Amino acid sequence: MTVLVTGGAGYIGSHMVWALLDAGEQVVVVDRLSTGFEWAVAPEAILVRADIADTETVAGIIRDHGVDAITHFAGSISVPESVADPLAYYQNNTANSLALIRTAIAEGIDKFVFSSTAAVYGSPESDGPVSEAAPTLPESPYGLSKLMTERMLADAASAYDFRYAALRYFNVSGADPKGRTGQSTRGAANLIKVATEAAMGKRDGIEVFGADYPTRDGTCVRDFIHVSDLVAAHVSALTYLRGGGQSIIANCGYGRGYTVREVLDSVQRLSGRDFEIRIGARRPGDIVTSVADSSRARMVLDWTPKLDDLDQIVGSALAWERRLARTNQKL
Repeated sequence: MTVLVTGGAGYIGSHMVWALLDAGEQVVVVDRLSTGFEWAVAPEAILVRADIADTETVAGIIRDHGVDAITHFAGSISVPESVADPLAYYQNNTANSLALIRTAIAEGIDKFVFSSTAAVYGSPESDGPVSEAAPTLPESPYGLSKLMTERMLADAASAYDFRYAALRYFNVSGADPKGRTGQSTRGAANLIKVATEAAMGKRDGIEVFGADYPTRDGTCVRDFIHVSDLVAAHVSALTYLRGGGQSIIANCGYGRGYTVREVLDSVQRLSGRDFEIRIGARRPGDIVTSVADSSRARMVLDWTPKLDDLDQIVGSALAWERRLARTNQKL
């Protein structure tokens, strides 16, 4: 049988493709290549350039390749961009996911792993780790678009022979330790990517959005998870569903957070390079502190993170930036 990976030419999706192939799976990728790259897809996988909203094409792929499960990464991921253009996010993240879910059910797919986000929680009520029982009060169209998809999955599971795992990931960073893929998206806005680009001279510095938050150094706190640990959680979720597990929502994070300044200190120290750090205003939709309680994923999915170390995450991201610079990869 074959696993369909949507968005498999993108950052997290390309890591998932490698992880599945490493586990001996057959993989077919559907990606419209709006932000992903054909070269990022492992050569052993089959790549079909298509939109997940193209139900006829996706249905044909499922039938032609004997797909038995879907891991869904395709979507838009920027909080500020979602605030500026919310309807695009509801189209790409919610409406297109609806089309994919409908196609999956029509074609008899009963195992579906969804890449969700901690943004569904909004601002947590406390600084402690957030559990899946916390209220879901997203503060951006990005978070709401993902939550709407979660609710569609839940309703579908109640009505049809269909089970899903929705993994709410926190701040995903780093790159494949074997150097096969990494964050390469044009204009990527996640902190470690921007900081490592600044360290490599690809940017003229970095802007910190707000330094007056009620945290230990005034900057936001995030739970940074290595992308390889995140995709390992997705592989575990797939194994769980194949073993007959019931639908589940689970957080993916390490349970501790680092401030923006602490991350920038790590990048400068490991790269051996200083770069300009500019303090700017807060951004709409940003959350003060976001840290995961991932005990459900660890216990139910038997997920054990292996790369829980900020310097290791930053070091892998720096190694990827150096590789991009050496190969002059077209982005």
